[in-house]
Amino acid sequence: MDENTRYQVLRNDEEQYSLWPVDIEVPAGWQPVGKEGTEAECSAYVDEVWTDMRPKSLRERMENAGA
Repeated sequence: MDENTRYQVLRNDEEQYSLWPVDIEVPAGWQPVGKEGTEAECSAYVDEVWTDMRPKSLRERMENAGA
């Protein structure tokens, strides 16, 4: 990848994250979270905020099963 490429962090409805080049249209089902920068900056942000990698629907099922 080009070291000059700027990325944005995207999140889907399952609260999963992805890095996406800012100059490419955001794919359906994903929304920008407001973080842009280098690949390293965006990766560091994702590492900080995405602490539970289970999809949202699985987390909810597991919480309901335990209730």
